[in-house]
Amino acid sequence: MQSRVKFVSFLRGIACGSAALLSVSAVAQDGTGQTVITAARYVDVLAGKTVEHPAIFVGADGRITGIADARVVRWGSNVKHIDLGDKTLLPGLIDMHVHLDGPADIGGYRGLEFTDSFWGMTAVKNAHDMLEAGFTTVRNVGSDNRNDIGLKEAIDAGYAVGPRIVPAGYALGATGGHCDSTFLPPSLEKKDGKEEGIGDTPDELRYQVRRQRKYGAEVIKVCATGGVFSRNTEPGQQQLTDAELKAIADEAHQWGLRVAAHAHGAGGIRAAIGAGIDTIEHASLVDDEGIRMALARKRPVWFSMDIYNTEYTQAEGAKNGVLEDNLRKDREIAQIQRDNFRKAHKAGVRMVFGSDAGVMPHGEVGKQFRVMVEYGMTPIEAIQAATRNAAQALDREKDVGAIAVGRYADIIAVDGDPLSDVRQLESVDAVVKGGVLVKGE
Repeated sequence: MQSRVKFVSFLRGIACGSAALLSVSAVAQDGTGQTVITAARYVDVLAGKTVEHPAIFVGADGRITGIADARVVRWGSNVKHIDLGDKTLLPGLIDMHVHLDGPADIGGYRGLEFTDSFWGMTAVKNAHDMLEAGFTTVRNVGSDNRNDIGLKEAIDAGYAVGPRIVPAGYALGATGGHCDSTFLPPSLEKKDGKEEGIGDTPDELRYQVRRQRKYGAEVIKVCATGGVFSRNTEPGQQQLTDAELKAIADEAHQWGLRVAAHAHGAGGIRAAIGAGIDTIEHASLVDDEGIRMALARKRPVWFSMDIYNTEYTQAEGAKNGVLEDNLRKDREIAQIQRDNFRKAHKAGVRMVFGSDAGVMPHGEVGKQFRVMVEYGMTPIEAIQAATRNAAQALDREKDVGAIAVGRYADIIAVDGDPLSDVRQLESVDAVVKGGVLVKGE
């Protein structure tokens, strides 16, 4: 019979007396397979405060079995101890918008220098970089060749090291839209039909939802508007009809999947919200009516706004091969998006952390926290966007998003106090995934 921590049923008040830790008096002598993680403090993102002297107990399945006061708890010699010293612990971070098979330093037509399988190989390093940066869960919103699904399988089977991946497979879109191939002439396009994920009627797009799910997608990504880094599209253009967007959302929800809509333009944002789509990606040009709809809709809707990456793109994009037309679009919407982030947050729209990693280097996504705070969030709100809120938007509150009993022991450690200086999250000192130390001493 698997050993477990035995708890004494009393609560020990801490600090201001408004929070408490369950105090453990003893641990079964045979603690084989169990781990305890200690540090100076941890951030309880559910309560929005810091708790001192945690001892976090982890079972053999990698889930948290108890949280105790390290000053009074005892554990047996068979319990593995990970002591992270005078550091602050937080839940592993969640990035809701990444492209793991997109190296940031290869843009425009430079991609034609490489063979098709190259991109899946780069995803292995990019995933490792994100884990090292403290992101223990990512949602990959679209990849060629289902690279995200294959990488998830490789990580889960122990052949690669990286975060937990929620994959989308191919993104869905309209012929000639942002999710279609728009860089090549007709002579180099497919001769036997549309690109994977592309549809032009509600029924065609319902089929694409079913097809992506069939081959391993756990979220559906759709391009409702034009985009910055495609050719021959403008960010403000709506590219799928209201009926097509509703068909995608209805079909995905029937299968128990959530939907993310790439939507820069105000009309496309309103259409995606009206269709019942779960997260609005970018939301750059959202208007007052779109914000009102997001607040009023009964089914929760979340904004995922990538408000840091323009700094990288404008500094390095031309050198990386990004076309001037794409840089132009990026310049035109960057400040508008940031101002609308402030407006949407102030209005009370639900927000999650999404970086669009791949447009920027995967290991640098923690730099977005600073910009989120500059544009209206408090540090705890920015942290909650990448933990508690993201877990809710994923419908995975039982697994990730907080240091809490029953969830995976996905934990990061930083120096200092991230609730007063959110830039602590730009350099993560230790990472624990499922109770296993994967970065740090």
